[in-house]
Parts: sequence; C-alpha cells; structure tokens
Amino acid sequence: MSLVLVIGASRGIGLELVRQYRETGQRVVATVRDAAGRERVQALGAQALVVDVSDPASVSGLAWQLDGEKIDVALYVAGLWDDHGAATPPTREAFDRVMHTNVLGAMQALPQVAPLVEEAGGVFGFLSSEMSLISEAGSSAWLYRVSKAALNMAVAAAQPAWPRATLVTLDPGWTQTDMGGAGAPLTVERSVAGLIATIAGITPADRGRLLHHDGRRAERW
Repeated sequence: MSLVLVIGASRGIGLELVRQYRETGQRVVATVRDAAGRERVQALGAQALVVDVSDPASVSGLAWQLDGEKIDVALYVAGLWDDHGAATPPTREAFDRVMHTNVLGAMQALPQVAPLVEEAGGVFGFLSSEMSLISEAGSSAWLYRVSKAALNMAVAAAQPAWPRATLVTLDPGWTQTDMGGAGAPLTVERSVAGLIATIAGITPADRGRLLHHDGRRAERW
C-alpha cells in the first residue's frame, strides 16, 4: 500500500486530498493545526499529526514522527493568502505571517520529508499558484505572489539535493475554498481530482517545474 503525506490538511484542498486518496485505498498521514482538524482527518481513516508549519520547532518534529517510513507522495498544502496590492506596502507582521507559512514552512519541511520520499523514489509536491509566474505578473495580491514565486525557486533549487525524488510545484487553479472564495470556477473536488491525476503522471522530466491541476506544464516562470 502506498503512503501519502499531506502537510496542511485541516480543511479545504488538504482535507479533500486526504478524502480522495483514502477513497482509492491509499494509506494517508496528514498534518493538522488543532484538535478539530485532527478529528476531521481521522474521520476519513487517515493518521493525523499536529504540526504548525509556521513554527520551525514544530516542523522539526516531522522527521522523528515519520521515522522508518517511505513516502510515495508528499504534498505541502499549507498556505496563507494576502490580498493587498502593490500600492500598499506590507507590514512586517503580514510579511512574516505569509512568508513563514508559504516559504519558510516548506523549506523547513523539505529536509525532514524529502529523504523519505527519495527512499520510495516518490514525488514531493508543493501547492503554488499560477499567480507565482512572473510572465503572469499583476499588481493584485502582491505579497502572496512574491511568496509563491519564492516557493517555486526553493523547490527547484532543492531538487539536486534529492536526485531520486521528484520535486515539483502544483497550481490547484482558482478553487472554491476560504482563500479562493465562493465565486471561483473550480470546486474543491474537481481541483483535487485533477491534482491527483496530474501527480500520478509526473515523470523525472518534471523535476523543478510548476504543473497545473489540469496537467499543463508551465513553460515560463
């Protein structure tokens, strides 16, 4: 039985990833932030670990909690939104909050989890966004765009350290989550189904790339 790790599964896309992977019979371990998230994950038949990705000390405990495992698919889903445009300088508090979760958390998780993914010759995917692409730059959600562009670089730069794993970033599309809003064109179910199909088709040629939920590969950053 394959092992899937979902980092950031308290709700939204992360929780739906747990649900759909469990429906296919996969063993799933998922991290959550609190007891309520743990109950939702456990109700789906997955193992829950309480981890705060914005706290390096909390993330550092992942390695020993997963000791001895080989992870076929690991997914870093945790992320924060900030909708301030480029005309509004971010506060230090907003910058730290978004960058700690979207970038530092991922960079802390990488050396904890990637060796276990490499043992399985698996895939480690990080949820990014089409908004991270410099070729698609706009002035909205300035800090969010910067954080996801930084995440893309962090993942691509980390790839050589674990050559037997495949590290990618993933764009779930504009989805009906708390972040995306009710007016988004994609349901969470459709987005996640597309992500799972895309992940299943990943090859070593995709290392370091951004892949969209519908299987398209980003040609330019």
